[in-house]
Amino acid sequence: MVYFYILIQALVLIAFLSFLYYSVRGWLKFAPWVPTSRKDYQRILRLADLKPGEKFYDLGSGSGSLALWLSRNTRGEIIGLESSWPLYIFSRLRSGRKVKFKCINLYKEDLSKADVVYFFGTPRPINSLLKAKLERELKPGAKIISYAFKVQSWILEKKDMSTKNSKPIYFYIKK
Repeated sequence: MVYFYILIQALVLIAFLSFLYYSVRGWLKFAPWVPTSRKDYQRILRLADLKPGEKFYDLGSGSGSLALWLSRNTRGEIIGLESSWPLYIFSRLRSGRKVKFKCINLYKEDLSKADVVYFFGTPRPINSLLKAKLERELKPGAKIISYAFKVQSWILEKKDMSTKNSKPIYFYIKK
């Protein structure tokens, strides 16, 4: 019985250290794990204007909360990309088959079939790596939604701020 408790403690420690490692790694490559505020879900849905059969990619989907909410409130196909396997596993356990989650580096995923791409990233990776990827891969007319930070030198279609205290949501359309 003592060995069982030691095993459980070891597994919890491994899970915690993995979560810490992937969180720091994610922060350096794209963004720290900061969940999108639930009060902003409706604003994102309105900007996405997702039609049945359209594909919505949540880049860095974290715990999957936004993706799961969208799957209940729209008829589009929701795909969450997450590079942190602890968050990916948590998302999968919560989702059943409602949302397709992938444990993958978002820079390695082909986004050419995306109709809408949503992300929260820090300015440096957005404007260096992600911007170039989206310009290369997205089809004309694809919608891009950036939570809190602008994509430099892109033509802004809309900046959504419901109140002075809300985070800005930037909306672009791929030309």
